[in-house]
Amino acid sequence: MKFNELDIPNEVLRGIEKVGFVDLTPVQEESIPLALQGNDVAAQAQTGTGKTAAFLIALFTRLLRSTETPKRGPRALILAPTRELVVQITDDAYGLGSACPFKVQPIFGGVDYEKQRRALQDGVDIIVATPGRLIDYEKQKVFSMKNVEALVIDEADRMFDMGFIRDLRYILRKLPTYEKRQTMLFSATLSPRVMELAYEFMNLPKKVRIEPEQVTAERVEQIVYHVARREKFPLLLGLLKKETEEVRVLVFINTKREGEHLSGRLQQNDFKVAILSGDVPQKRRMSILEEFKAGKLNFLVATDVASRGLHIDGVTHVINYDLPQEAEDYVHRIGRTARAGAGGKSISFADEDLAFFLPDIEEYIGQKIPSTVPQDEDLCHDYKRGVKHKKSPVPEKRAGGDKARPAPRRRRPVSRGAKPTRS
Repeated sequence: MKFNELDIPNEVLRGIEKVGFVDLTPVQEESIPLALQGNDVAAQAQTGTGKTAAFLIALFTRLLRSTETPKRGPRALILAPTRELVVQITDDAYGLGSACPFKVQPIFGGVDYEKQRRALQDGVDIIVATPGRLIDYEKQKVFSMKNVEALVIDEADRMFDMGFIRDLRYILRKLPTYEKRQTMLFSATLSPRVMELAYEFMNLPKKVRIEPEQVTAERVEQIVYHVARREKFPLLLGLLKKETEEVRVLVFINTKREGEHLSGRLQQNDFKVAILSGDVPQKRRMSILEEFKAGKLNFLVATDVASRGLHIDGVTHVINYDLPQEAEDYVHRIGRTARAGAGGKSISFADEDLAFFLPDIEEYIGQKIPSTVPQDEDLCHDYKRGVKHKKSPVPEKRAGGDKARPAPRRRRPVSRGAKPTRS
């Protein structure tokens, strides 16, 4: 199905043509017609499937065709769990809505507080926000949510994972009741807790399910290397040196410490690389992403803070340097490549510490991932070795509890026969 076959306004069609979309993806083909009919929609879809365009097209259409006289305050609200995802949705809204008369405002922490505050006071049509700062402004009565006509909750399962559910419920209770607004919810899984939220705050939502194997099987060339931990870095260099064309690589690791170590080793061996983790300040994080998108950086080492919601064109490789411990994270990670119909490669390293997570991943995606053992010619042993790796200490646990046992305090020795004096 093509976008020009949809019953949508010319302003929206012009935006779609500007960004170059022609054919609908499965999630768009199933969810957009339901939303255009005025239904609430709860959709299961991974990132990289076109869900952002799906809800933006439905949202713009509703606002353009609304017969109500626009009132003061935002007419639509889009909630997302991370700052990066807010930025990405806002960029997509600027593109798809380029011919629409809507003022779109991102709201998230880590950037100019007063600037965002003034923008809300001046009046906006659509807010794209993380929950925390949005609630901050609402409690100060900078703006009101009582006139919101449409709500989008993106990455709903991630909202639970990141502890935003209380904030989300607070916002939902401040909005008009569900029969007075349209709500669209998107999630990697329509788990019982996600559906409980949907049934409580949505108006008989129509369910759409796009299974994860539809995302991973065809467009991403996947392979797993069973490799010893000490050989992971030589294998990484060896595989990269075999590439004859320019690459743009996302390397995923499980911990910030491992990421700092790996990015240091890559930099020492003359790779243009940066690290993206939760501890990187927001302005620096946005700068890194812009450099990566522009091709000034060829390699980005990232924790799972980058695995969801980021749309970076031209990522040629996703490398799971550390195999993820959650099967869903595997799908989110490799969804950074093979976007918009392009091809891509996913390379995973299964070492002796993490290989036992592989069966759960394969069960989740419904397929066996091709695997191999690296040969000596796959490894690059000629590299600089100046960065030492410090292993993270493993905290000792108390029996029956989760808190680490504090290190014993050394007492100052007291010589025999002498009594300690009080000061």
